Amino acid sequence: MIRFLIPVPLLLAGCTVGPDYEGPRPVASAERTGATFRRADPAQTVADPPLARWWEVMADPRLNALVERGLAASPDVAIAEARVRKARAAAREQRANRLPSISATGTAIIADLPAGSLALPSQGEQDDRIKAEFYNAGLDASWEIDLFGGRRRAAEAASAQADAARANVADAQVRLSAEIADNYVTLRELQQRLVLVRRSAALLAQSLALLEQRERRGAASRDDVVRLRTELNRTQGGLLPLEGQIAVTLDQLALLTGDEPGAHDATLSSPGAIPSVPASVAIGDPETMLRRRPDVRAAERQLAAGTAQIGVDVARQFPSVSIMGIIGLGGPSIGDVVDTDNVSSLLLPRINWSFLDFGRNRARVEQSRAGRDEAEAQYRKSVLAALSDAETSLSRFGNLRATLLSSYRSAEGARQSSRFAAQRFERGAAPLTSSIDAERAALTADISAVEAQGQFVRAFVGLHKALGLGWEGSKER
Repeated sequence: MIRFLIPVPLLLAGCTVGPDYEGPRPVASAERTGATFRRADPAQTVADPPLARWWEVMADPRLNALVERGLAASPDVAIAEARVRKARAAAREQRANRLPSISATGTAIIADLPAGSLALPSQGEQDDRIKAEFYNAGLDASWEIDLFGGRRRAAEAASAQADAARANVADAQVRLSAEIADNYVTLRELQQRLVLVRRSAALLAQSLALLEQRERRGAASRDDVVRLRTELNRTQGGLLPLEGQIAVTLDQLALLTGDEPGAHDATLSSPGAIPSVPASVAIGDPETMLRRRPDVRAAERQLAAGTAQIGVDVARQFPSVSIMGIIGLGGPSIGDVVDTDNVSSLLLPRINWSFLDFGRNRARVEQSRAGRDEAEAQYRKSVLAALSDAETSLSRFGNLRATLLSSYRSAEGARQSSRFAAQRFERGAAPLTSSIDAERAALTADISAVEAQGQFVRAFVGLHKALGLGWEGSKER
C-alpha cells in the first residue's frame, strides 16, 4: 500500500494551477508576415532592415559623440538600469523561495537565579539559588512544498517583470538617442537662422542709411524712414530670442548627456551645418518593428507577469504543506556540542489550509484576473500606438520632404532675383535700394528653407524613434 502512496506528493508537486501563458493574441493585420507600412513612399523608403545606430548615417561626428555620451552617462538610462538590477534580484529571490531554507544556530544558557524567582514545584529541600547550564549547536531546515505551483508562478511573474525592466532600459535608450539628435538639429537650425537674421539686420541698416540720405535730399518721405527703422528694430529684436533658444538648447543637450549646464558651449557654440539625411531610408516592415519596439516588448512582458500572478493567487486557495527539521548537539556541558552521542533531531510536518476565509482568496483571484485583462488591454494599446506612431512619422517625413524641396526652389528663385537686381544696379538701371531689398528677400527665403530643413531632419529623427531604433548598439552597464 505504501508504495502506491509514495508517488502522490511527487505528482502533486508537478501540478501548477492558473493559466499557462501562450503569448498575446494578434491585435492588427500589420503583425502578419509580409505586411507593409501603408504611409511609406517607395521613392523615399526601402524595405531593407534599418540600422540600429541610425544617427551615424547623418555623418556628423559631433552628433555621434553626443549620442554615445548620452547612452553612457544619462541619468535616465542609469535609473532604468538600476531598476533592471532590482527586478533581477527579485526574480532570483522568487526562484530561491522554491528551495529549502537551512540555517545554523548556536545557543548557550547559563542561569544563576534565586530559588524563588521561578514558579517550580516543591521538591523538598532546595538550595537558595538555581544554577543551570545548557549548550546547543545545530541546523534548522524548512521547506514549503510547492504542491500547486504557486511559487513556480511567482518565479515566472518575477522573471517577466525583469524582462519588462530590461525592455524599459532599451526604451529609455531609444528616447534618449532621439532627443539628443532632435535637440542637436534644433541647435544647428537656430544657429543658421541667427546668422541669416544678423545678415538681414545688417542689410536693413544699410538700406536705412541710404533712405535717410535720400530723405535729406528730399527724395524720400519721413514715413518711409520711420517704417524701415521700425522693421530694423523688429529684426534686431528677433536676435535675442534666437540667442536665448540656443542657450536653452545647449543646456538641454548637457542634461541629456549627463553633464552640467554649459558643458558643451565651447564645442557647440560655433554655427554648424544641419546634419544631412540620406536619399532613402530603410524602414523594414511592421511585424519586425513591433518585435523591436521596447515599449511593446515591455507591455507583452507585463501581460506575461499578470498571467502568472493568477496562478499565484489561485494556489493560495489550496492547502500548503511545509516541513521543518531540526538537528543538533547539546547538553549541560560545553563539551556536549561536539559529542555525537548527544545528537537530537526533530521533524515537524505542517499543513495549512484557509478553507474558510469568507471570500478573501476568491477576491484576490478576481483582482489578478482583472490585472491580467488590464495588461492585455495595455498591450493592445501599445501595439496600435506603435503602428500609428510609425505610420504618422512616415507620412510627416514624406510631406516635409516635399515642403523642403518647395522651400529650396523658392530660395533659389529669390537668390536669382537678387543676382538680377545686383546686375541692374551695376548697370545703373536700378537704385541700390532695389538690390538691397532683393537680397533681403533672398535672406528671408533662406531662413524659411533653413526652418524647413530643420523640420525635415527632425522628422527623420522622429521616424527612427517610431521604428524603435537606437538601443541595439548600446551596452548595458
